[in-house]
Amino acid sequence: MNEAGVLAETTIADIILWHDLHRLQERYVSVIDTDRLEEWPELFTEDGVYEIVPKENADRGLPMGLMHCFGRPMLRDRVVALRKANVFAPHTYRHMTSGLEFSQIDIQTIDMQSNYVVVQTLSDGESRLFQAGRYLDRVVRTASGWRYQRKRAVYDTSRVQTLLVTPV
Repeated sequence: MNEAGVLAETTIADIILWHDLHRLQERYVSVIDTDRLEEWPELFTEDGVYEIVPKENADRGLPMGLMHCFGRPMLRDRVVALRKANVFAPHTYRHMTSGLEFSQIDIQTIDMQSNYVVVQTLSDGESRLFQAGRYLDRVVRTASGWRYQRKRAVYDTSRVQTLLVTPV
């Protein structure tokens, strides 16, 4: 949509850009859902920020959240802690995403948002809705393709039912 709220004509360039952004998001959820977490930090810029924040706090402009990682080294530390230090029940995630929208800030920078649902399956085979919310992202074009400069998961769920160790 343009600034007047009128549906603008979609160009081939818009479709290609949407496809590229969708592929980045699909790779993001794939590395989590298939437990290839060592690849997760590489989807961010060197100074990339990752946050998980409750909707209630986000709506009030409060920064307090469940997880804040600043920079690729901190993201890597998060994965190492998950692999070696944290004690938690074995589980898998399955993400569903929808409603990807974006606005181009400049030729190298995009703000995008989408909805997500995460289903968690524990080692006993029981699956349950773990979290629902939306991603608020800023992505930038790098020599390696689009990367997250900021990924903010704002969750609607009123409480997190188990220890949050794996990124959403």
